[in-house]
Amino acid sequence: MVPVREMGEELPLCVEEFLTWMAAERGRAPLTLAAYRRDLLRYHRWLLAHGGDVETVIAEQILGFIAEMRTGGAAPASVARQLAAVRMLHRHLVVERVRPDDPTGDLEGVRVPSGIPKPLSETQVAALIDAVTGVNATARRDRAILELLYATGARISEVVGLSIGDIVFSENLVRLFGKGSKERIVPFGGSCARALDQWFDSEGRAQMVPDRWRRRGDAEAVFLNQRGGRLSRQSAWTIVRTYGLRAGITQDHLSPHVLRHSCATHLLDHGADLRIVQELLGHASVSTTQIYTRVSQDRLWNVYRAAHPRSGAHGDGTVD
Repeated sequence: MVPVREMGEELPLCVEEFLTWMAAERGRAPLTLAAYRRDLLRYHRWLLAHGGDVETVIAEQILGFIAEMRTGGAAPASVARQLAAVRMLHRHLVVERVRPDDPTGDLEGVRVPSGIPKPLSETQVAALIDAVTGVNATARRDRAILELLYATGARISEVVGLSIGDIVFSENLVRLFGKGSKERIVPFGGSCARALDQWFDSEGRAQMVPDRWRRRGDAEAVFLNQRGGRLSRQSAWTIVRTYGLRAGITQDHLSPHVLRHSCATHLLDHGADLRIVQELLGHASVSTTQIYTRVSQDRLWNVYRAAHPRSGAHGDGTVD
């Protein structure tokens, strides 16, 4: 798969070849490739504006590019992602002998503050799902989506990308395809199973099936929109946000990913092994999963300080 060029603007051939290599040899997903393209297009534009190009740029120019991003208000995570794309490009150009040196070789990375995810409480999750009322097809679909997101800790792209054959109803298992098309099998519990059964009965999904499928693959989609097409990520995001507001959840960044955070945190709260949670979430490294142990420890300390008579929170003069 060759990435599609942006209208009216082309990248240098060596950059296009790099993106093609990322797709064909590294198996990068279309959304990942699109992000690389945007970052490298920004880099290319900057070089052109400053009289440079990817084949002759030197380290000092790249430092100037990064500095301009920072002073322009770009978030540290955005700058770090941009620099990562530039690094990968230049390493590839050396391997392919497009240029003899890597101008990013001695550049320091961009430090990104480690953010701790803010999960919902178990009570909030219950309120979110209970906010779905009614038994019509839309309510059944929305309840099934919320239950599945929380039950499996799946990414929203994994859920809307599900096909019917990915669910083993008899064993309460679902096959998810994560980043890099990596496959994993994840169990789900009774509440999720009941929600899926209701969605798949005659009063649920069948009510959204169109007279004629508009796109190949829609017929196998687990979750459909009102027009009978595969539900989009944006629509699923709206579903989570809508029921969150109904449930009175005021968290600023309520999104499907918050349910993923909540699933991981609650599993660890109840004694799940870190490696098991890593497998369930599809993290390539356990270090990614370990951030949730920090969340659980923070919650533990909050409960301790609020409840223990000598924690220092009760006016007895002791210190934490």
